Amino acid sequence: MHVEVQHLDKHFGDFHAVKDVNFSIEKGKLIGLLGPSGGGKTSILRMLAGLEQPDSGDILFHGERVNRLSPQDRGIGFVFQSYALFKHMTVFDNIAFGLKIKKSPKAEIRDRVMELVELTGLKGFEKRYPHQLSGGQRQRVAFARALAPYPQLLLLDEPFAAIDAKIRQELRTWLRELIEEVGITSIFVTHDQEEAIEVADEIMIINQGRLEQKGTPWEIYNQPSTPFVATFVGESTLVEDAHELKGFEEAGKPGTKALIRPEYIEAGRENEFRLLSATESGTIKHIHFRGSEWLVEVEVKGRRLATYRSLEKETLKPGDPVRVLIHRAYLFGDEESRVVENRLKNDPLPVII
Repeated sequence: MHVEVQHLDKHFGDFHAVKDVNFSIEKGKLIGLLGPSGGGKTSILRMLAGLEQPDSGDILFHGERVNRLSPQDRGIGFVFQSYALFKHMTVFDNIAFGLKIKKSPKAEIRDRVMELVELTGLKGFEKRYPHQLSGGQRQRVAFARALAPYPQLLLLDEPFAAIDAKIRQELRTWLRELIEEVGITSIFVTHDQEEAIEVADEIMIINQGRLEQKGTPWEIYNQPSTPFVATFVGESTLVEDAHELKGFEEAGKPGTKALIRPEYIEAGRENEFRLLSATESGTIKHIHFRGSEWLVEVEVKGRRLATYRSLEKETLKPGDPVRVLIHRAYLFGDEESRVVENRLKNDPLPVII
C-alpha cells in the first residue's frame, strides 16, 4: 500500500499534538517513527489506523482519502505494545480472531492460521494460552493475528518495548526478515534510535508534533537536516565557538556551535598520526570499557570530547597527553546547518612517522 499524509494536524484540548505533518511512504517499505516521548508519534499512528480523527489534513491510501473510513474498512493490521491478546483464547484462536470476524470459511481460516504459525515460528504452540508463552512468543502471536486478515498496511506501536533486551534484539532481526518476506508496507513507533536504525528502511524523526526529517538511517545519521536530529540520533558532544578548532577556522564564526560524534574523532599517541599539523593537543580525562572498545573522554582547549578507541591499541590512562584529530563536525547556527570536514587533514604536508 502507498501511504500519503497531507497537512495532518491534531489537538487534544489545548495540546497541539501533531502540527502540519506531510509525508509519503512507498509500497512495501518498513518505516520507523522515531522521537522522544510525547512528540506525536503514536498520535500519527492512531490517525493512520482510524483510532483518532485528525482536526485537519488528509490521509490517503493508494491515492484515496480514508479520513472517514472506520479502522475495519482501512485494510490495516495493528500490533499494540501490550500485545492485547485474548487471555481465554489459544494461540490458534487469537490468530484466527480477525478472520472469524470477517466470517471466512473454516478451511480458509485453518490454512491461514497454520501458514502464519509456521511463518512466525510458533509451530507446536497452537493450543497454548498466552500465559503459557514467553514475552517474545506472545509478541509473535500478536504479529500473526495482525497479519491474518491480509492487511495492506501494518502498524506497530512500540512493539518491542515490553520485552527484555536479549529477546528484543532477536525479534528485531526476525521482524526485518518477516516484513521482507510478506512484502507489506509497515510503520512502527519507537523511541529507541538503535532499533530504528537497525530495522527501518527509512526513519521519520518526530519532535513536538513536527516532522523534523525523513530519510534512510544513513541519511538521518550522517546528514542531519536540523540541530534536533543531530543531537537526538547518535552520541555527540556540543561545542561552542567551533571556529577555534584546528581545521575549522573558516567553517564557522563566533557563536557557531558544533556537534561532534565520537566516530568523528581520533585520540592517541603522536606516532599514531601521519599528519600532526591537523591535530590538537589533548589530555585524557576518563576512559570507559564498552565491551568491544573503549569510550575515551579527552579535553581539548577546555572542551570535553568523547571518542572510541580499539582494544587492540595501547590503553590510554587519565592524565595522558595525546594528539586529537577531529575529522568532521556538524555546524549549526541561526542561518544554516551543515556537516563540515577538517580542511587540514588532507593537506599535502610532510608525512611524520
